[in-house]
Amino acid sequence: MAKSTNKTTHTTQSVKGFIDKVENEAKRDGSRQLVELFKELTGFDPVMYGPTIIGFGNYHYKYESGREGDAPLAAFSPRKDAFVIYLATEFNKKEELLAELGKHKTGAGCLYIKKLEDIKIPILKKLIINSVAHVKKQYPSK
Repeated sequence: MAKSTNKTTHTTQSVKGFIDKVENEAKRDGSRQLVELFKELTGFDPVMYGPTIIGFGNYHYKYESGREGDAPLAAFSPRKDAFVIYLATEFNKKEELLAELGKHKTGAGCLYIKKLEDIKIPILKKLIINSVAHVKKQYPSK
């Protein structure tokens, strides 16, 4: 199967410009804080994926179905209702860390946080580190 075209791909849009246009001041400030945190943890500068996702690093995946593509190692998006943190669906200590995190909701590979003040940042750091380690192990770069 040929490489599929993902809807969410790396763009040349400015991360700073995107954050500056976020309507809610607390979301803008939180986004800047998350950019620094993700940079520190991943060692990568932020890039835009699609119109609303800020990604760090990149990996190439290929599923058993033959579908393949590229995705950020770690990413987040400052949505209107919450920050969405994109994590691997499974990784070391995920459930126990989520239990310690603070006020949040989860989806398949997403963590929803209304305000950064509602969570324990050191726990979020561990979640991101463990997620990135899992992705790197599952999809080693060649």
